[in-house]
Amino acid sequence: MSSHYSIADARNRLPRLVHEAEEGEAVHLTRRGKPVAVVMSVAAYERLMRRGSFHQALNDFRERLEVASLGIDPEEVAGTRDRTPGRGVAL
Repeated sequence: MSSHYSIADARNRLPRLVHEAEEGEAVHLTRRGKPVAVVMSVAAYERLMRRGSFHQALNDFRERLEVASLGIDPEEVAGTRDRTPGRGVAL
């Protein structure tokens, strides 16, 4: 569960907020009721930074994956995508 504090409250409770973040809880900070920042542990931050971009993660996954080992017959899945047009959207 995450905590929410106004910036004014956060000023007065900084040691408590840091402790919550160290314990693994995300601490959300708000200004005039709108979210503006999140305090998190260094471990959580480093985990997020290691992920990089989705594109890079997908490429890394593809490099590790041996498609042949999955035993999927390309003929079996060919043409399974629904090619019908989607619903109309008024723009």
